[in-house]
Amino acid sequence: MKNLTVYIQSQAGSLADYLKQEVVLGLASQIPSLPGIALRSLLYRAIMRLEATVAIEAGVRLRFTRNIHLHQGVYVDHGVYMHATPGGIEVGEKTFLMHHAELHVYNFRNLPNAGIKIGRQCIIGEFSVIRGQGGVTIGDSVLFAPLVQVLAVQHRYGDTTRPVMDQGISARGIQIGDGAWLGAACIVLDGVKIGKGAIIGAGAVVTSDIPDHCIAVGSPAKVVRNLVTQPLDPSRLAELELGTPAIFQTTKT
Repeated sequence: MKNLTVYIQSQAGSLADYLKQEVVLGLASQIPSLPGIALRSLLYRAIMRLEATVAIEAGVRLRFTRNIHLHQGVYVDHGVYMHATPGGIEVGEKTFLMHHAELHVYNFRNLPNAGIKIGRQCIIGEFSVIRGQGGVTIGDSVLFAPLVQVLAVQHRYGDTTRPVMDQGISARGIQIGDGAWLGAACIVLDGVKIGKGAIIGAGAVVTSDIPDHCIAVGSPAKVVRNLVTQPLDPSRLAELELGTPAIFQTTKT
């Protein structure tokens, strides 16, 4: 019985919440294609906060659904996992969570700032992981390539008489500014602030703050260019420009 209680406490806020959550998910979570998206858009309002039109694909795993808030136009792809206790997960308008992305707040140590907040018009790439025990705040129009890891938690390890897992954790939080781009498989460690428009190279490990509009690469990541003081050649800008995806374009009246 004790193990059953522990399991339920790791899935929802109460037994009543758990039963309601699992009934709704059981009815609708695996129905494919547009009929499934439409049904989930209706039924999931009973267990989570959805604003207007939200598209949730089949096979999305959700825990502590009452702490999940998805704004209008959010798209949640196949295999996404969201665990939203205690501080919750909020995803801004027209943000895409691509397949098998993981947003994981699960906090059994009562950390005060646990939670994940993602701004408008972001893309969280395939198989990316966001651990929000210390709190993660992501601005608007932020781009994650696949396999990015943002880890707002750190194990203590200074006591050589005890295993690392017995020494507790620290969790200072992570902030990512508007318009940043995090390259494939980069890792952002706890306590870091990434500035507006910053670019993190593929495979980089970010262990300290990165200023606005700077490019940082390597492990540990180091700034190699400031795009304000060292702008790219105009011909290079033209070569890179492909335009804003239609889904993110503002409708003109």
